[in-house]
Amino acid sequence: MNTLRAALLVLACASTPLALAQWQWVDKDGRKVFSDQPPPASVPADKILKRPGSRPAVAAEPEAAPAAPKAAAASAPKVTGKDKELEDKRKAVAAAEAEKKRQHEEEVAKARSENCTRAKQAKATIDSGVRLTVTNAKGEREIMDDAARAAETKRLQVVIDRDCKAS
Repeated sequence: MNTLRAALLVLACASTPLALAQWQWVDKDGRKVFSDQPPPASVPADKILKRPGSRPAVAAEPEAAPAAPKAAAASAPKVTGKDKELEDKRKAVAAAEAEKKRQHEEEVAKARSENCTRAKQAKATIDSGVRLTVTNAKGEREIMDDAARAAETKRLQVVIDRDCKAS
């Protein structure tokens, strides 16, 4: 039993370097990339920040320490935490949606205005007392009686109340 435990301990200690086999580099967009695979050939060597089995560059000499942060700061890309292209795309989509919504509202307003005008004209015609005819389901013309005239007046008034609010 002790030999099994010892073997497992040795195996766990031996596999630790494999878990640390990570590559780290800065891609062409300035973002850090972490992978267990080496970077593509298009990535220059100075953009590779960490290789498996090596440690990140740390100043070994005390007098080199002040110069290293300045050089690293000058060559390292500035990371803001935001992807500018993604933000630009989001803004463009939001602007397109706002424009689409505005156009839809204009179309609805135009349709309401036209409905209002037509309803007012139809109501004026009905209120004039002129004899009106309607076509029934069989395609025959019938003269509108007082009940039909009252129902049509009521329907037109509903349309006027709904669509003529802003006018």
